Amino acid sequence: MEQKLPLPPFTLETALQKVQMAEDAWNSMDPERVCMAYTIDTEWRNRSEFIHGRAAVKDFLKRKWATELNYRLKKELWAFVDNRLAVRFEYEYQNESGQWFRAYGNENWAFDEHGLMAKRYASINDVEIEEADRKLKSF
Repeated sequence: MEQKLPLPPFTLETALQKVQMAEDAWNSMDPERVCMAYTIDTEWRNRSEFIHGRAAVKDFLKRKWATELNYRLKKELWAFVDNRLAVRFEYEYQNESGQWFRAYGNENWAFDEHGLMAKRYASINDVEIEEADRKLKSF
């Protein structure tokens, strides 16, 4: 059986570890790596898009990073209990025309007993920014 440590129920230490692992994976911009953190039948809401299953997540991420160039993300644990985490985040990216954006949002995550994310619900807002106003230039 697939496992993605750490496993729930989460402590403060393991919740922080899970969030950092997610941040690192998403900053890799590698859809194959990222999608392996989710259950085969994962459920997502990302903005107004509803995504079902790991394969659909992988396709979504390929589309995302084909248009959100120079992507950089920072996640922060907001709250946790048992197998659930709440996270706030911001990320910056550039579109194909060169315009920079900063996206702000919140995510609610639920994990199965094997540490794979079964549910991800994300609310996200984008704002245009000038390149000089970027905060997440590199890690």
